[in-house]
Amino acid sequence: MNSQQLESWADELLGEYKEERRDLGRMKNDLEPELFMDKKQINSMIDSMSFTIEWMETGRQPGLYRGIDKRNAYRLKQYEDMDIIPDINEELRKEREPFYLNASQKAKLINIFKSFSDRERQCYIMYEAENLSMKKIADRLGIKKRTVQQYIERAREKVEKVAS
Repeated sequence: MNSQQLESWADELLGEYKEERRDLGRMKNDLEPELFMDKKQINSMIDSMSFTIEWMETGRQPGLYRGIDKRNAYRLKQYEDMDIIPDINEELRKEREPFYLNASQKAKLINIFKSFSDRERQCYIMYEAENLSMKKIADRLGIKKRTVQQYIERAREKVEKVAS
């Protein structure tokens, strides 16, 4: 399963959870007032689904704001462990001579990617490395073209800031 299929699958799952939560809300509203215990049970199910949806959307446990669960702690490990350079290197080899980075250049590149949000990173890489149009990126991610443009603009500002 490639990343696009995985992302699509996760988005579908999230959509299903949201739809089921709406259905539970409708079911609760349609219940007779004397069925208090049933409403209590449905409220509990809605709370559980809301908790799960928030966790899936944010990538962290809802309600925790300190400690190891911080998103950037995971992001730091992710970029240190992953070797982004060979993928970029392969793309560049197709068009011209091999491209080499020294350790400080790699560290700077990793710092740039760490400064991006997940969406900024996705849009920036698709636009700059894959040469996709903003419209194609928007279609692939299921967002508006203007939103893609804003992500790319923010990413470029961060590149300028980290690179200088």
